[in-house]
Amino acid sequence: MARMTAARAAVEILKREGVRNAFGVPGAAINPFYAALKAAGGIQHTLARHVEGASHMAEGYTRTHPGNIGVCVGTSGPAGTDMITGLYSALGDSIPILCITGQAPTAVIHKEDFQAVDIASIAGPVTKMAITVLEAAQVPGAFQQAFHLMRSGRPGPVLIDLPIDVQQTEIEFDPETYQPLPVYRPTASRAQIEKALALLNASARPLIVAGGGVVNADAAELLVEFAELTGTPVVPTLMGWGLLPDDHELNAGMVGLQTSHRYGNATFLESDFVLGIGNRWANRHTGRLDVYTAGRTFVHVDIEPTQIGRIFAPEFGIASDAKAALQLFVEVAREWKADGRLKERSAWAALAQEKKATLQRRTHFDDVPIKPQRVYEEMNKAFGPETRYVSTIGLSQIAGAQMLHVFRPRHWINCGQAGPLGWTIPAALGVAKADPEAQVVALSGDYDFQFMIEELAVGAQHRIPYVHVLVNNSYLGLIRQAQRAFDIDFQVNLEFENVNSPELGVYGVDHVKVAEGLGCKAIRVTDPGELGAAFEQAKKLAAEFRVPVVVEAILERVTNIAMSTTNDISAVVEFEEVATEPGHAPTSIRTLKV
Repeated sequence: MARMTAARAAVEILKREGVRNAFGVPGAAINPFYAALKAAGGIQHTLARHVEGASHMAEGYTRTHPGNIGVCVGTSGPAGTDMITGLYSALGDSIPILCITGQAPTAVIHKEDFQAVDIASIAGPVTKMAITVLEAAQVPGAFQQAFHLMRSGRPGPVLIDLPIDVQQTEIEFDPETYQPLPVYRPTASRAQIEKALALLNASARPLIVAGGGVVNADAAELLVEFAELTGTPVVPTLMGWGLLPDDHELNAGMVGLQTSHRYGNATFLESDFVLGIGNRWANRHTGRLDVYTAGRTFVHVDIEPTQIGRIFAPEFGIASDAKAALQLFVEVAREWKADGRLKERSAWAALAQEKKATLQRRTHFDDVPIKPQRVYEEMNKAFGPETRYVSTIGLSQIAGAQMLHVFRPRHWINCGQAGPLGWTIPAALGVAKADPEAQVVALSGDYDFQFMIEELAVGAQHRIPYVHVLVNNSYLGLIRQAQRAFDIDFQVNLEFENVNSPELGVYGVDHVKVAEGLGCKAIRVTDPGELGAAFEQAKKLAAEFRVPVVVEAILERVTNIAMSTTNDISAVVEFEEVATEPGHAPTSIRTLKV
């Protein structure tokens, strides 16, 4: 038998489970693992500037390609606690990432040793498994189980904590005979699928709500085929955006309180049946459940059995992996169509597209300072369907989801359930690392950008180029808008007169100087007519210098983005004037029909 340290065995297992990249920050308690990583070769490591940043890089890496599992590594104590936000984010969005932490020696973990903390207990609620491995011989089994759990059922993160003495202990381990454990995913039965399809077929105005579970299952093509076979319009959730192209004849638009389309909500409110696949009925999608569910029959397909009925009770639930379910949906639908059993629904689908052509938001404004809507219009012109967008939270993300266009799965990479500020920069680096040839475009407001701005240096050091669109109104925009309900504007304004950059006025932080100081390129735009040229220049600079390039758009201080103020998808408030002529929305999916 081969003898090696437990740390070396862990690295060998990572390679055999398909890991090719890791993100992290070394430290005393994890140095044996880093020594094994260097000695073994085969896994590239990207040095982060903050361990939370490493966890978000791992998330972005996972979310980019089917089968990817991002790995983040840190030392003992605060490194693990710093990664909790990344674990929470990954758990909420069903994203498998593996966090590996160092730990104090086993003999002193309980003695308040330096940076000794019970990270397994802290991480337990936000992982599928969190374990401190106390016996070196258990390290291979712990890693094997980690990958099994991350991939099985509803995907999610795992944390493995390795005391330094455990890492250094030699064990018997034969990498050549290592084999990953079989992955478990529940599978729908044909009887279940036939019942669900019968309910859909009996309806007059059905919709499919397609969520991130369809993305995770790599089942976009099956979803599109099933929708086309049955003629059923599709509502992608924010996490499912891109499953079918925005310009597809059966794309009905997104639904919700914030990241939704006028036409998407209008079509949904006229529906009488909803088939949800791989979605979790998130509250900002549904809003008030009495409004969302009234007059509709629901079927819910989800990989996690306890997810069915968690938010509201559907008429029928199926515990199944989205791909397994959609394979059967397509099989049965093909048979029924050949037999003439499927209803003809072209009129209903055409009605959804009619709404798409008439219910639009205005994006074309020539105001200075720039109105944010114009930024997204120019992004639609500058960045093509191959673009991978990355964003997390805030008015920038909400407006982006309302006005940008996405045409492929995994091309809108968004932190959904947790929404931590600062996520965007490191996640974009993870995406660009996973797909070096892609056009990666990140989208942030100024506060999200400032939270983990130091991670830009990672892109400069490791030559990871992408374009970061920064919309700056020197405000916590979303919180300021929410404070309207309390008649306050309190502790949300970021403006100050920067003594080093008086040309900024009250916009405070000079993001151009900071980005350049971190080794990146940056362009500031104050006139909407210059946005297009700035985006083109940014693409050229990223290609030439192989570093992140920031395009900062100086916005008007206050803009209220369309959203419901009453938790009701039937009552979304349009704070800005809507499009009334084609020139108001020149990059809309459908030319405005007046």
